[in-house]
Amino acid sequence: MADYATAIEIRATPEKVFDYLVTADGLTSWMGQYADVEPEAGGLFLVDIAGSPIRGRFLEVHRPKRVVVSWGVAGSDELAPGSTTVSFTLTPVERGTRVELLHRDLPDARVAGHEHGWSHFLPRLADSAEGRAPTGDPDWRPLLIRVRA
Repeated sequence: MADYATAIEIRATPEKVFDYLVTADGLTSWMGQYADVEPEAGGLFLVDIAGSPIRGRFLEVHRPKRVVVSWGVAGSDELAPGSTTVSFTLTPVERGTRVELLHRDLPDARVAGHEHGWSHFLPRLADSAEGRAPTGDPDWRPLLIRVRA
C-alpha cells in the first residue's frame, strides 16, 4: 500500500474552495459527471468520474479547513468502495488557499493512475473555484497501468 500527496494554490478563499469539495454542483464542475453527497461525518460520497463509479463516505467535514472521504470504485476488488482515504486540507495563504491532498492506502499498482488523475483534476478545481471554465482535456480518461509479475 502507498500514499500519494500533492498540493496546489488557488486564488479563492478557503470557504469558496471548500464548497467545491462538499457539494454535488461543486464536485461535478471540476471532477465527475454525477455526484450525490451528504457532507457530514458518515454521509454518502458518490462521484462518477470518467466512467469510474467512486463510492465512499465523508469521514471528516470541518468547514472551511478539512474534508476527508473514503474512496474506492464500485465493483473493484483491488480498490473496493471505501478502501482508501482522500483528505483535502485547506490553509489560507496570501493569494487565496493552499489545498493539500493526501490519498492514503492505495494499492501500489494504482498509485501512478491516481497521480495521473489528481494531476489532471486539481488544476480544474482551481479553475472552477477561481471562476473560470475548467481547462484540460474534456475527454480525459484514467491511465491504465499494467503491472507485470
